[in-house]
Amino acid sequence: MQTWLKPDLARTAATTAATWLKPARRGDFLRFEAVTPRIDTLGRLGELEVRLATTRDDVKRAQKLRYKVFYRDGHAIADAPTLLARRDKDVFDKFCDHILVIDHAAKPTLSGKQRVVGTYRLLRQDVAEHHGGFYSDDEFDISALVERHGNLRFLELGRSCVLPSYRTKRTVELLWHGIWTYVRRHGIDVMIGCASLAGTDPDRLALPLSFLHHYAAAPAEWRTRAQASRYIAMNRMAKETIDPKAALRELPPLIKGYLRLGAFIGDGAVIDHQFGTTDVLVVMPVAAIASRYIGHFGADASRHAA
Repeated sequence: MQTWLKPDLARTAATTAATWLKPARRGDFLRFEAVTPRIDTLGRLGELEVRLATTRDDVKRAQKLRYKVFYRDGHAIADAPTLLARRDKDVFDKFCDHILVIDHAAKPTLSGKQRVVGTYRLLRQDVAEHHGGFYSDDEFDISALVERHGNLRFLELGRSCVLPSYRTKRTVELLWHGIWTYVRRHGIDVMIGCASLAGTDPDRLALPLSFLHHYAAAPAEWRTRAQASRYIAMNRMAKETIDPKAALRELPPLIKGYLRLGAFIGDGAVIDHQFGTTDVLVVMPVAAIASRYIGHFGADASRHAA
């Protein structure tokens, strides 16, 4: 399933300049109609561009990248349709927004397309509610968290992946710039999403899970639990027995990035056997993001503006 600021939350910021596109109706798979101006490019850094997917082909390219990272090179177990399609896809892809990082300097693909080297999937609360809920609802009690903060707007982040050769500061920074621009554009107050540790044996993950439990647990107002039927205790070691430096070395870069930004971790983990991971819930109120990161990207998301 990296990490995440309080803007002034002007709800209409950045919606007057370019062309917004939306699905024509719920049953259509990404058949887009122009409805208001929208900027699809979210930022650039040298030859790298971060932008929103606007066509069905764009989404397929994101799915192909996810397949390479999760299934071909990772430990996810593909069913027959996934193997045949060579794409990581599910029903949520139809109504989520997809962020793509494009390398304009790379050799085009056999189909003549520019290379997609990174992606993120974004699901806004209003869209999720229209389609039955968030992806993370299957693992964590997201509805209880949302109900406690009925005046705030939530955004779910997921399906994050980057090609191995592009896992550099530049690519990750551009991905985050794209997310921050999107957050500003839509007036988002809280970001949530599942983050994964490799492996499905919680005893082997006792050190990082216990570290997250003792050092990064969400305060009461932001805490929510894994679904009861899937709940795995994270408190597997006493706090005084934990070596924080050793624990941090075992955490995936994505989770460490979340923590640096000021994210919280929910109560309990969930084992995802299909992807071969143990998942935790990341909760990031925009107001809690460290001010130095707001300064870095710009409160108006101007640092890498296209």
